[in-house]
Amino acid sequence: MGELRAYAALGAAQVRSATAYRTSFVVELFANMGATVFDVLAVLVLFRATPALGGFSLAEAMLITGLSAAGFTLADFAVGNVDHLKSLVRAGTLDAVLVRPLGALPQLLLMDLPIRKALRVVFGFAVLGLAVAANDIDWTPARVLLLVVAPVAAAVFFGSIFVSSASLAFWWVDSGEVGAAFTYGGRDFTSYPMSVFGGWFRGLFAYALGFAFVAYQPALALLGVPDPLGLPAWSGFLSPLVALGAAAFAAGVWRAGIRHYRSTGS
Repeated sequence: MGELRAYAALGAAQVRSATAYRTSFVVELFANMGATVFDVLAVLVLFRATPALGGFSLAEAMLITGLSAAGFTLADFAVGNVDHLKSLVRAGTLDAVLVRPLGALPQLLLMDLPIRKALRVVFGFAVLGLAVAANDIDWTPARVLLLVVAPVAAAVFFGSIFVSSASLAFWWVDSGEVGAAFTYGGRDFTSYPMSVFGGWFRGLFAYALGFAFVAYQPALALLGVPDPLGLPAWSGFLSPLVALGAAAFAAGVWRAGIRHYRSTGS
């Protein structure tokens, strides 16, 4: 209970700090929606030039985009600020985090809680809601459960990528661009049907690394349409297992990084 109170105090302090200047806070709230809004607009612009994308209609493609946007924005809000780890390692200020009687990762996440990104989460789930309404889905208990679980699983998957890529800083401080390729690049990749990609690129990122199970496979399961790439219909229900596998990998990389870290003595 003592640890929970300490974490709550850290989070409350960040909320007070973020909302101290209300006008600036409101401006930041809306400004931070920009990236997600443009991701959705990019899909809409593509459909101005073609009636189908990779064999999917606009409504079907938007369901994929909505699942990806909901999962990514939730992960970015919860753990996205872990990418500041490289700055703490470079400056040696991570020592102060490690000597406290609290978990290092929760401290890092609560030290700069991104309240300003809250509207991005709302917008991401709004896109998902509109996409669900635009499609004629044959609702079953399994599909209702999948609709609830899939965005959370996507958030866990993306959050794991955030933590794994940030942990590279324990070995390579200037690893930010590599990490961004998998976090923000993964967001862009999962916003489209996997059928628009080809060859080794799709095989590596979609299936070997699991990005196809973030939004594409769950969307197919919700829509009840066969996968043009040949995977069975139940593949969409594997997204929670893929997310748990990614989380286990991230936890291992994080623990290895903490053990590898050497104090600066400052």
